[in-house]
Amino acid sequence: MAEKMYVNFEMTDDLVDKAYEAVELARDTGEVRKGTNEVTKVVERGDADLVVMAEDVKPPEILAHLPLLCEEREVPFAYVPTQQELGAAAGLNTSSASVAVTDPGKGEQMIDDLKESLEDLK
Repeated sequence: MAEKMYVNFEMTDDLVDKAYEAVELARDTGEVRKGTNEVTKVVERGDADLVVMAEDVKPPEILAHLPLLCEEREVPFAYVPTQQELGAAAGLNTSSASVAVTDPGKGEQMIDDLKESLEDLK
């Protein structure tokens, strides 16, 4: 896959799996916001616990602002390979370029572990 302008670090397969799992747990027991406009809003408001972005978004400019915004607001963020799988993890029948976990629900411990691992990657 070609390097994307908004992908700041490489995710291991293990971390990708954890990111999908965290989104699924939050979807089932907490709350997730789907789509780049919604994600941008919750990050700006300081309501996001974790942002997950797909690497295969075209055009990449759709997500270009999100990593910088997340860093400014100190919101941890992760990347996953496909928006189709990200949409499915978020409970959609369609793809999603990005998802924000606003209430981790039972996924809180998993998200905390993921945040630690993401810090080590940066």
